[in-house]
Amino acid sequence: MEKFSKFEKQWTPHIIGELNGQYVKLCKLKDEFVWHSHEHEDELFMVFQGTLYMDFRDGRTEAIQAGEIIIVPKGVEHRPWTKNGEIVFNLLFEPKETKHTGDVETDLTVKKLDWI
Repeated sequence: MEKFSKFEKQWTPHIIGELNGQYVKLCKLKDEFVWHSHEHEDELFMVFQGTLYMDFRDGRTEAIQAGEIIIVPKGVEHRPWTKNGEIVFNLLFEPKETKHTGDVETDLTVKKLDWI
């Protein structure tokens, strides 16, 4: 949890490790992110604190609690979000070449990730 104290900005992943062509990233999530997908990469979310909600285009929403994971398969459009202003502490595990918001460009898109 100490690494989460090193940054404040939400929806901005920070790299904490690398293995087998994958980055391990931490981020803080609050409110709603953008609909996006990753054409060639699966994406793993692990919640450390709070509850993360994941919307899918088929109309379903999954709730991921602290200590749980969800894997979003490549090509599946999704939108992560949190409820009532809660800040969720999250770990991401994904290939190094994964673009933050896939092919979608918004004000929330981060192109250069920092190591902590």
